[in-house]
Amino acid sequence: MSLAVQQSEALSARLDHVRKALIAIDQAHVLTFANELSSEALAAFLDQIEGLGIHRLASWAKEAVIQANATVDAFEPAQYRALHDRDRDADQYRSIGQDLLRAGKVAAFVVAGGQGTRLGLEGPKGMFAATPLRKLSLFQSFAEQLLAARQQYGVSVPWYVMTSPLNHDQTAGFFAQNDFFGLDPHDVFFLTQGVLPSYDFSGRLLLSEPGCLATHPDGHGGSLRALVESGAIEDMRRRGIEQLSYFQVDNPLVSILDPLFLGLHVAAPNSSCEMSAKTLRKRNADEPVGVFVQQGHQTRIIEYSNMPKALQIACDSQGHLLYDAGNPAIHLLSVAFIEHLMARGDLGLPLNRAKKIVPHIDLQTGAHVTPSAPNAIKLEAFVFDALPFAKSVALLEIDRFEEFAPIKNSMGADSPQTSMALQAERAARHLEAYGIRMPRKADGSLDCVIEITAQAEPQLHQIQNDEAHQVFESGAQYLLCVKEGRLQVDRLL
Repeated sequence: MSLAVQQSEALSARLDHVRKALIAIDQAHVLTFANELSSEALAAFLDQIEGLGIHRLASWAKEAVIQANATVDAFEPAQYRALHDRDRDADQYRSIGQDLLRAGKVAAFVVAGGQGTRLGLEGPKGMFAATPLRKLSLFQSFAEQLLAARQQYGVSVPWYVMTSPLNHDQTAGFFAQNDFFGLDPHDVFFLTQGVLPSYDFSGRLLLSEPGCLATHPDGHGGSLRALVESGAIEDMRRRGIEQLSYFQVDNPLVSILDPLFLGLHVAAPNSSCEMSAKTLRKRNADEPVGVFVQQGHQTRIIEYSNMPKALQIACDSQGHLLYDAGNPAIHLLSVAFIEHLMARGDLGLPLNRAKKIVPHIDLQTGAHVTPSAPNAIKLEAFVFDALPFAKSVALLEIDRFEEFAPIKNSMGADSPQTSMALQAERAARHLEAYGIRMPRKADGSLDCVIEITAQAEPQLHQIQNDEAHQVFESGAQYLLCVKEGRLQVDRLL
Protein backbone atom coordinates (compact mmCIF):
# COMPACT_ATOMS: atom_id res chain seq x y z
CA MET A 1 0.00 0.00 0.00
CA SER A 2 1.42 3.37 -1.03
CA LEU A 3 2.05 6.18 1.43
CA ALA A 4 -0.58 8.34 -0.27
CA VAL A 5 -3.23 5.66 0.17
CA GLN A 6 -2.28 5.19 3.83
CA GLN A 7 -2.57 8.92 4.46
CA SER A 8 -5.95 9.05 2.68
CA GLU A 9 -7.32 6.17 4.75
CA ALA A 10 -6.01 7.71 7.96
CA LEU A 11 -7.69 11.01 7.11
CA SER A 12 -10.95 9.21 6.28
CA ALA A 13 -10.86 7.37 9.60
CA ARG A 14 -10.17 10.61 11.41
CA LEU A 15 -13.12 12.26 9.68
CA ASP A 16 -15.42 9.39 10.68
CA HIS A 17 -14.29 9.70 14.30
CA VAL A 18 -14.92 13.46 14.39
CA ARG A 19 -18.27 13.04 12.63
CA LYS A 20 -19.50 10.56 15.26
CA ALA A 21 -18.41 12.92 18.04
CA LEU A 22 -20.19 15.85 16.40
CA ILE A 23 -23.35 13.80 15.85
CA ALA A 24 -23.38 13.09 19.57
CA ILE A 25 -23.52 16.82 20.34
CA ASP A 26 -25.84 17.71 17.41
CA GLN A 27 -23.20 19.72 15.55
CA ALA A 28 -22.44 17.43 12.59
CA HIS A 29 -23.84 20.03 10.17
CA VAL A 30 -20.43 21.71 10.14
CA LEU A 31 -19.17 18.78 8.01
CA THR A 32 -21.70 19.51 5.25
CA PHE A 33 -18.95 20.41 2.78
CA ALA A 34 -16.28 18.03 4.07
CA ASN A 35 -16.33 15.83 0.97
CA GLU A 36 -15.65 18.87 -1.23
CA LEU A 37 -12.46 19.85 0.60
CA SER A 38 -8.95 18.96 -0.47
CA SER A 39 -7.02 16.63 1.79
CA GLU A 40 -5.00 19.56 3.13
CA ALA A 41 -8.09 21.70 3.76
CA LEU A 42 -9.92 18.83 5.45
CA ALA A 43 -6.96 18.06 7.69
CA ALA A 44 -6.77 21.74 8.70
CA PHE A 45 -10.52 21.79 9.41
CA LEU A 46 -10.28 18.72 11.63
CA ASP A 47 -7.30 20.30 13.38
CA GLN A 48 -9.45 23.33 14.15
CA ILE A 49 -12.36 21.28 15.51
CA GLU A 50 -10.17 19.00 17.60
CA GLY A 51 -8.06 21.93 18.77
CA LEU A 52 -11.10 23.66 20.22
CA GLY A 53 -12.20 20.41 21.87
CA ILE A 54 -15.45 18.72 20.93
CA HIS A 55 -16.54 18.48 24.57
CA ARG A 56 -16.05 22.23 24.85
CA LEU A 57 -18.09 22.86 21.70
CA ALA A 58 -21.04 21.25 23.45
CA SER A 59 -20.68 23.18 26.71
CA TRP A 60 -20.14 26.46 24.88
CA ALA A 61 -23.32 25.83 22.86
CA LYS A 62 -25.26 25.64 26.12
CA GLU A 63 -23.64 28.90 27.23
CA ALA A 64 -24.67 30.55 23.96
CA VAL A 65 -28.30 29.50 24.16
CA ILE A 66 -29.12 29.37 27.86
CA GLN A 67 -26.86 31.71 29.76
CA ALA A 68 -27.93 35.33 30.06
CA ASN A 69 -25.86 38.26 31.25
CA ALA A 70 -27.50 38.65 34.64
CA THR A 71 -26.52 41.08 37.32
CA VAL A 72 -25.27 39.92 40.70
CA ASP A 73 -27.82 39.84 43.50
CA ALA A 74 -27.40 41.65 46.81
CA PHE A 75 -24.36 43.79 46.19
CA GLU A 76 -23.14 47.04 47.69
CA PRO A 77 -20.79 49.82 46.56
CA ALA A 78 -17.17 48.67 46.65
CA GLN A 79 -14.75 50.15 49.16
CA TYR A 80 -11.61 51.69 47.69
CA ARG A 81 -8.63 53.65 48.91
CA ALA A 82 -7.34 57.04 47.84
CA LEU A 83 -3.66 57.49 48.71
CA HIS A 84 -2.16 60.93 48.24
CA ASP A 85 1.46 61.98 48.19
CA ARG A 86 1.15 63.54 51.63
CA ASP A 87 -0.10 60.30 53.20
CA ARG A 88 2.40 58.42 55.32
CA ASP A 89 0.99 55.11 54.05
CA ALA A 90 1.63 56.24 50.49
CA ASP A 91 5.34 56.72 51.19
CA GLN A 92 5.55 53.27 52.74
CA TYR A 93 3.74 51.53 49.91
CA ARG A 94 5.73 53.41 47.27
CA SER A 95 8.99 52.35 48.89
CA ILE A 96 7.87 48.70 48.91
CA GLY A 97 6.89 48.92 45.25
CA GLN A 98 10.22 50.46 44.30
CA ASP A 99 12.03 47.62 46.06
CA LEU A 100 10.00 45.12 44.03
CA LEU A 101 10.98 46.85 40.82
CA ARG A 102 14.66 47.02 41.73
CA ALA A 103 14.58 43.31 42.58
CA GLY A 104 13.25 42.50 39.08
CA LYS A 105 10.04 40.89 40.36
CA VAL A 106 7.59 42.80 38.16
CA ALA A 107 6.64 42.38 34.50
CA ALA A 108 4.33 44.34 32.20
CA PHE A 109 1.46 42.76 30.28
CA VAL A 110 -0.50 44.58 27.58
CA VAL A 111 -3.66 43.22 25.98
CA ALA A 112 -3.33 44.29 22.35
CA GLY A 113 -5.49 41.97 20.28
CA GLY A 114 -7.67 44.69 18.74
CA GLN A 115 -7.55 46.32 15.34
CA GLY A 116 -7.61 50.08 14.77
CA THR A 117 -10.45 49.90 12.26
CA ARG A 118 -12.69 52.36 14.12
CA LEU A 119 -9.78 54.82 14.19
CA GLY A 120 -9.18 54.55 10.45
CA LEU A 121 -6.04 52.46 10.95
CA GLU A 122 -5.35 49.37 8.88
CA GLY A 123 -3.53 47.35 11.47
CA PRO A 124 -3.23 46.70 15.20
CA LYS A 125 -4.54 49.44 17.46
CA GLY A 126 -1.15 49.58 19.19
CA MET A 127 0.30 51.11 16.00
CA PHE A 128 -1.95 54.17 16.32
CA ALA A 129 -0.14 57.53 16.65
CA ALA A 130 -1.33 58.58 20.09
CA THR A 131 0.81 61.36 21.61
CA PRO A 132 0.16 65.11 21.13
CA LEU A 133 3.43 66.22 19.49
CA ARG A 134 5.73 63.36 18.60
CA LYS A 135 2.82 61.18 17.45
CA LEU A 136 4.33 58.10 19.03
CA SER A 137 2.47 54.87 18.52
CA LEU A 138 0.79 53.45 21.58
CA PHE A 139 3.36 50.65 21.57
CA GLN A 140 6.26 53.09 21.56
CA SER A 141 4.77 55.26 24.29
CA PHE A 142 4.60 52.20 26.54
CA ALA A 143 8.12 51.15 25.54
CA GLU A 144 9.41 54.56 26.64
CA GLN A 145 7.95 53.96 30.11
CA LEU A 146 9.79 50.65 30.31
CA LEU A 147 13.04 52.25 29.14
CA ALA A 148 12.66 54.98 31.77
CA ALA A 149 12.06 52.32 34.42
CA ARG A 150 15.22 50.51 33.35
CA GLN A 151 17.18 53.69 33.88
CA GLN A 152 15.48 54.50 37.18
CA TYR A 153 15.57 51.05 38.81
CA GLY A 154 18.58 49.48 37.11
CA VAL A 155 16.70 46.44 35.75
CA SER A 156 15.03 45.50 32.49
CA VAL A 157 11.31 44.89 32.89
CA PRO A 158 10.01 42.05 30.70
CA TRP A 159 7.07 42.97 28.50
CA TYR A 160 4.44 40.40 27.54
CA VAL A 161 2.37 41.48 24.54
CA MET A 162 -0.85 39.63 23.83
CA THR A 163 -2.00 39.75 20.22
CA SER A 164 -4.87 38.04 18.41
CA PRO A 165 -4.84 35.76 15.36
CA LEU A 166 -5.94 38.83 13.38
CA ASN A 167 -2.95 41.01 14.21
CA HIS A 168 -0.14 38.84 15.57
CA ASP A 169 2.13 38.95 12.53
CA GLN A 170 1.62 42.68 12.01
CA THR A 171 2.32 43.41 15.66
CA ALA A 172 5.52 41.37 15.80
CA GLY A 173 6.61 42.89 12.50
CA PHE A 174 5.96 46.42 13.75
CA PHE A 175 8.20 45.85 16.77
CA ALA A 176 10.93 44.39 14.58
CA GLN A 177 10.73 47.25 12.05
CA ASN A 178 11.18 49.73 14.90
CA ASP A 179 14.06 47.85 16.56
CA PHE A 180 11.76 47.05 19.49
CA PHE A 181 11.74 50.78 20.34
CA GLY A 182 15.10 50.45 22.08
CA LEU A 183 14.10 47.48 24.23
CA ASP A 184 16.07 44.24 24.31
CA PRO A 185 14.14 41.83 22.02
CA HIS A 186 14.77 39.07 24.57
CA ASP A 187 12.66 41.06 27.04
CA VAL A 188 9.61 41.16 24.74
CA PHE A 189 7.43 38.05 24.67
CA PHE A 190 4.58 37.82 22.14
CA LEU A 191 1.64 35.53 22.80
CA THR A 192 -1.62 35.08 20.94
CA GLN A 193 -5.01 34.90 22.61
CA GLY A 194 -7.30 32.01 21.83
CA VAL A 195 -10.52 31.97 19.87
CA LEU A 196 -14.06 30.77 20.52
CA PRO A 197 -16.63 29.60 17.97
CA SER A 198 -19.69 31.64 17.08
CA TYR A 199 -23.16 30.12 17.39
CA ASP A 200 -26.53 30.97 15.91
CA PHE A 201 -29.39 31.70 18.28
CA SER A 202 -30.30 28.00 18.48
CA GLY A 203 -26.81 27.03 19.56
CA ARG A 204 -25.59 25.67 16.21
CA LEU A 205 -22.03 26.34 15.10
CA LEU A 206 -21.50 28.65 12.13
CA LEU A 207 -19.04 28.26 9.28
CA SER A 208 -17.03 31.18 7.92
CA GLU A 209 -15.88 29.03 5.01
CA PRO A 210 -16.86 25.51 3.90
CA GLY A 211 -13.88 24.17 5.84
CA CYS A 212 -13.58 26.64 8.70
CA LEU A 213 -15.63 27.38 11.80
CA ALA A 214 -16.58 31.02 12.37
CA THR A 215 -14.50 32.09 15.36
CA HIS A 216 -13.64 35.24 17.28
CA PRO A 217 -11.06 36.22 19.94
CA ASP A 218 -11.98 34.87 23.37
CA GLY A 219 -11.91 38.26 25.14
CA HIS A 220 -9.37 39.85 27.44
CA GLY A 221 -10.18 37.17 30.00
CA GLY A 222 -8.61 34.72 27.60
CA SER A 223 -5.33 36.48 28.23
CA LEU A 224 -4.82 34.49 31.42
CA ARG A 225 -5.16 31.17 29.64
CA ALA A 226 -2.87 32.45 26.88
CA LEU A 227 -0.20 33.33 29.42
CA VAL A 228 -0.12 29.73 30.61
CA GLU A 229 -0.46 27.96 27.26
CA SER A 230 2.10 30.16 25.49
CA GLY A 231 4.81 29.47 28.05
CA ALA A 232 4.80 33.09 29.25
CA ILE A 233 4.18 32.09 32.87
CA GLU A 234 7.02 29.59 32.66
CA ASP A 235 9.22 32.37 31.28
CA MET A 236 8.24 34.59 34.21
CA ARG A 237 9.16 31.87 36.67
CA ARG A 238 12.61 31.56 35.09
CA ARG A 239 13.09 35.30 35.42
CA GLY A 240 11.90 35.45 39.03
CA ILE A 241 8.79 37.49 38.17
CA GLU A 242 6.18 37.48 40.94
CA GLN A 243 3.77 40.27 39.94
CA LEU A 244 2.21 41.14 36.59
CA SER A 245 1.02 44.63 35.66
CA TYR A 246 -1.98 44.25 33.33
CA PHE A 247 -3.21 47.08 31.09
CA GLN A 248 -5.03 47.55 27.80
CA VAL A 249 -3.45 48.99 24.70
CA ASP A 250 -5.82 51.91 24.17
CA ASN A 251 -4.84 54.02 27.22
CA PRO A 252 -1.64 56.07 26.63
CA LEU A 253 -1.80 57.61 30.12
CA VAL A 254 -1.61 54.31 31.99
CA SER A 255 1.19 54.15 34.56
CA ILE A 256 2.57 50.73 33.71
CA LEU A 257 4.88 50.38 36.71
CA ASP A 258 3.31 52.32 39.55
CA PRO A 259 5.32 51.66 42.74
CA LEU A 260 2.50 52.97 44.95
CA PHE A 261 0.02 50.53 43.43
CA LEU A 262 2.56 47.69 43.62
CA GLY A 263 3.27 48.39 47.28
CA LEU A 264 -0.42 48.44 48.20
CA HIS A 265 -0.96 45.22 46.25
CA VAL A 266 1.71 43.22 48.09
CA ALA A 267 1.41 44.88 51.51
CA ALA A 268 -2.26 45.79 51.90
CA PRO A 269 -3.50 46.16 55.50
CA ASN A 270 -5.04 42.68 55.65
CA SER A 271 -2.70 40.58 53.52
CA SER A 272 -0.86 40.42 50.25
CA CYS A 273 -3.38 40.55 47.42
CA GLU A 274 -3.72 38.00 44.64
CA MET A 275 -5.34 40.53 42.31
CA SER A 276 -5.77 44.29 42.64
CA ALA A 277 -7.31 47.02 40.54
CA LYS A 278 -7.31 50.75 40.04
CA THR A 279 -10.59 52.60 40.01
CA LEU A 280 -11.73 56.08 39.04
CA ARG A 281 -14.87 57.98 39.85
CA LYS A 282 -17.34 57.90 37.00
CA ARG A 283 -17.83 61.28 35.33
CA ASN A 284 -21.58 60.64 35.24
CA ALA A 285 -24.10 57.84 35.57
CA ASP A 286 -24.06 57.12 31.84
CA GLU A 287 -20.30 56.72 31.39
CA PRO A 288 -19.88 53.30 29.72
CA VAL A 289 -17.46 51.69 32.17
CA GLY A 290 -17.94 48.74 34.47
CA VAL A 291 -18.47 49.39 38.18
CA PHE A 292 -16.77 47.74 41.15
CA VAL A 293 -19.20 46.32 43.69
CA GLN A 294 -18.95 44.28 46.86
CA GLN A 295 -20.90 41.05 47.33
CA GLY A 296 -20.19 39.62 50.74
CA HIS A 297 -16.44 39.14 50.93
CA GLN A 298 -16.04 39.23 47.15
CA THR A 299 -15.10 42.19 44.97
CA ARG A 300 -16.43 42.06 41.44
CA ILE A 301 -17.31 44.25 38.48
CA ILE A 302 -20.72 44.67 36.90
CA GLU A 303 -20.62 45.77 33.30
CA TYR A 304 -22.41 49.06 32.63
CA SER A 305 -24.83 47.30 30.27
CA ASN A 306 -25.89 44.94 33.09
CA MET A 307 -26.25 47.53 35.85
CA PRO A 308 -29.92 48.14 36.75
CA LYS A 309 -30.83 51.69 35.79
CA ALA A 310 -32.14 52.51 39.26
CA LEU A 311 -28.79 51.63 40.81
CA GLN A 312 -26.83 53.23 37.99
CA ILE A 313 -28.32 56.64 38.80
CA ALA A 314 -28.70 56.18 42.59
CA CYS A 315 -27.09 58.97 44.64
CA ASP A 316 -26.29 59.61 48.29
CA SER A 317 -27.56 62.57 50.35
CA GLN A 318 -24.86 64.82 48.86
CA GLY A 319 -25.87 63.97 45.30
CA HIS A 320 -22.86 61.74 44.61
CA LEU A 321 -23.28 58.50 42.71
CA LEU A 322 -23.48 55.52 45.05
CA TYR A 323 -21.90 53.24 42.47
CA ASP A 324 -19.14 55.54 41.30
CA ALA A 325 -16.12 53.19 41.25
CA GLY A 326 -15.48 52.92 37.52
CA ASN A 327 -13.15 50.37 35.96
CA PRO A 328 -10.21 51.73 33.86
CA ALA A 329 -8.93 48.16 33.23
CA ILE A 330 -5.66 48.45 35.17
CA HIS A 331 -4.80 45.45 37.32
CA LEU A 332 -2.03 43.72 39.22
CA LEU A 333 -2.04 39.93 39.44
CA SER A 334 0.34 37.61 41.20
CA VAL A 335 1.83 34.94 38.97
CA ALA A 336 0.86 32.28 41.51
CA PHE A 337 -2.78 33.43 41.34
CA ILE A 338 -2.86 33.11 37.54
CA GLU A 339 -1.47 29.58 37.77
CA HIS A 340 -4.03 28.64 40.41
CA LEU A 341 -6.90 30.13 38.42
CA MET A 342 -5.97 28.39 35.19
CA ALA A 343 -5.69 25.04 36.97
CA ARG A 344 -9.50 25.19 37.25
CA GLY A 345 -9.77 24.05 33.61
CA ASP A 346 -11.17 25.56 30.41
CA LEU A 347 -10.78 29.34 30.61
CA GLY A 348 -11.16 29.31 34.38
CA LEU A 349 -13.57 32.25 34.02
CA PRO A 350 -17.27 32.54 33.18
CA LEU A 351 -18.22 33.28 29.59
CA ASN A 352 -20.39 36.25 28.69
CA ARG A 353 -22.63 36.35 25.64
CA ALA A 354 -23.30 39.12 23.17
CA LYS A 355 -25.51 39.23 20.09
CA LYS A 356 -23.41 40.13 17.05
CA ILE A 357 -23.45 40.16 13.26
CA VAL A 358 -21.40 37.19 12.07
CA PRO A 359 -20.90 36.54 8.32
CA HIS A 360 -21.28 32.84 7.55
CA ILE A 361 -21.84 30.14 4.94
CA ASP A 362 -25.35 29.11 3.92
CA LEU A 363 -25.46 25.33 4.41
CA GLN A 364 -27.93 24.86 1.57
CA THR A 365 -26.11 26.78 -1.15
CA GLY A 366 -22.58 27.27 0.16
CA ALA A 367 -22.93 31.01 -0.47
CA HIS A 368 -21.46 33.63 1.83
CA VAL A 369 -24.08 35.50 3.90
CA THR A 370 -23.52 38.88 5.53
CA PRO A 371 -26.52 39.61 7.76
CA SER A 372 -27.81 43.14 8.29
CA ALA A 373 -28.84 42.46 11.88
CA PRO A 374 -27.37 40.41 14.73
CA ASN A 375 -27.65 36.74 13.88
CA ALA A 376 -25.27 35.05 16.27
CA ILE A 377 -23.86 34.78 19.77
CA LYS A 378 -20.25 35.53 20.55
CA LEU A 379 -18.89 34.33 23.87
CA GLU A 380 -16.00 36.00 25.62
CA ALA A 381 -14.28 36.03 28.99
CA PHE A 382 -13.50 39.18 30.97
CA VAL A 383 -10.29 39.40 32.96
CA PHE A 384 -12.04 41.24 35.80
CA ASP A 385 -14.17 38.15 36.39
CA ALA A 386 -11.09 36.74 38.10
CA LEU A 387 -11.57 39.18 40.99
CA PRO A 388 -14.10 37.05 42.93
CA PHE A 389 -11.62 34.16 42.92
CA ALA A 390 -8.92 36.23 44.63
CA LYS A 391 -8.55 35.72 48.38
CA SER A 392 -7.66 39.39 48.83
CA VAL A 393 -8.22 42.42 46.57
CA ALA A 394 -7.06 46.04 46.90
CA LEU A 395 -8.79 48.88 45.03
CA LEU A 396 -6.82 52.09 44.55
CA GLU A 397 -8.57 55.26 43.41
CA ILE A 398 -6.73 57.20 40.72
CA ASP A 399 -7.05 60.66 39.25
CA ARG A 400 -8.66 60.46 35.82
CA PHE A 401 -6.41 63.25 34.53
CA GLU A 402 -3.35 61.30 35.61
CA GLU A 403 -3.99 57.83 34.28
CA PHE A 404 -7.00 57.52 31.98
CA ALA A 405 -7.25 58.91 28.46
CA PRO A 406 -8.43 55.98 26.32
CA ILE A 407 -8.59 56.03 22.55
CA LYS A 408 -11.63 53.99 21.56
CA ASN A 409 -13.64 56.09 19.12
CA SER A 410 -12.73 58.12 16.05
CA MET A 411 -14.67 61.16 17.28
CA GLY A 412 -16.37 62.43 20.44
CA ALA A 413 -15.70 60.94 23.86
CA ASP A 414 -12.62 58.74 24.25
CA SER A 415 -11.25 59.77 20.86
CA PRO A 416 -7.73 60.75 19.77
CA GLN A 417 -8.69 64.41 20.22
CA THR A 418 -9.88 64.01 23.81
CA SER A 419 -6.97 61.71 24.69
CA MET A 420 -4.30 64.09 23.40
CA ALA A 421 -5.94 67.01 25.17
CA LEU A 422 -5.90 65.04 28.43
CA GLN A 423 -2.26 64.09 27.90
CA ALA A 424 -1.32 67.77 27.43
CA GLU A 425 -3.43 68.78 30.45
CA ARG A 426 -1.67 66.17 32.60
CA ALA A 427 1.71 67.54 31.52
CA ALA A 428 0.61 71.09 32.35
CA ARG A 429 -0.57 70.08 35.82
CA HIS A 430 2.78 68.45 36.53
CA LEU A 431 4.56 71.69 35.61
CA GLU A 432 2.13 73.78 37.65
CA ALA A 433 2.94 71.58 40.65
CA TYR A 434 6.48 72.98 40.40
CA GLY A 435 5.23 76.55 40.30
CA ILE A 436 5.36 77.05 36.53
CA ARG A 437 2.61 79.25 35.13
CA MET A 438 0.68 77.71 32.25
CA PRO A 439 -1.15 79.81 29.64
CA ARG A 440 -4.86 79.12 29.98
CA LYS A 441 -7.98 80.37 28.27
CA ALA A 442 -10.84 82.13 30.04
CA ASP A 443 -12.60 78.80 30.60
CA GLY A 444 -9.49 77.36 32.27
CA SER A 445 -8.50 75.09 29.42
CA LEU A 446 -4.85 74.85 28.39
CA ASP A 447 -3.75 77.34 25.72
CA CYS A 448 -0.64 75.51 24.50
CA VAL A 449 0.38 71.93 23.70
CA ILE A 450 2.85 70.11 25.96
CA GLU A 451 4.34 66.66 25.81
CA ILE A 452 6.68 65.23 28.44
CA THR A 453 8.74 62.14 27.69
CA ALA A 454 8.73 59.28 30.20
CA GLN A 455 12.44 59.83 30.80
CA ALA A 456 11.86 63.51 31.60
CA GLU A 457 9.12 62.95 34.19
CA PRO A 458 11.50 62.16 37.10
CA GLN A 459 13.57 65.26 36.29
CA LEU A 460 10.81 67.87 36.13
CA HIS A 461 12.01 69.33 39.44
CA GLN A 462 14.99 70.80 37.55
CA ILE A 463 12.73 73.33 35.88
CA GLN A 464 12.28 75.21 39.17
CA ASN A 465 15.90 76.34 39.05
CA ASP A 466 16.06 77.13 35.33
CA GLU A 467 14.47 80.51 34.63
CA ALA A 468 15.09 80.14 30.90
CA HIS A 469 12.55 77.32 30.75
CA GLN A 470 9.83 78.81 32.95
CA VAL A 471 7.96 80.89 30.35
CA PHE A 472 5.31 79.07 28.34
CA GLU A 473 3.41 81.09 25.76
CA SER A 474 -0.11 80.82 24.39
CA GLY A 475 -0.47 78.90 21.15
CA ALA A 476 2.98 77.33 21.35
CA GLN A 477 4.09 73.70 21.43
CA TYR A 478 6.64 72.37 23.93
CA LEU A 479 8.42 69.06 24.24
CA LEU A 480 10.13 68.31 27.54
CA CYS A 481 12.84 65.70 27.16
CA VAL A 482 16.25 64.74 28.58
CA LYS A 483 19.47 65.56 26.77
CA GLU A 484 22.88 64.73 28.21
CA GLY A 485 21.26 63.97 31.54
CA ARG A 486 19.52 67.32 31.84
CA LEU A 487 15.91 68.38 31.40
CA GLN A 488 15.44 70.16 28.09
CA VAL A 489 12.44 72.23 27.00
CA ASP A 490 12.17 72.39 23.21
CA ARG A 491 9.76 74.86 21.66
CA LEU A 492 8.43 73.21 18.47
CA LEU A 493 6.10 76.02 17.37
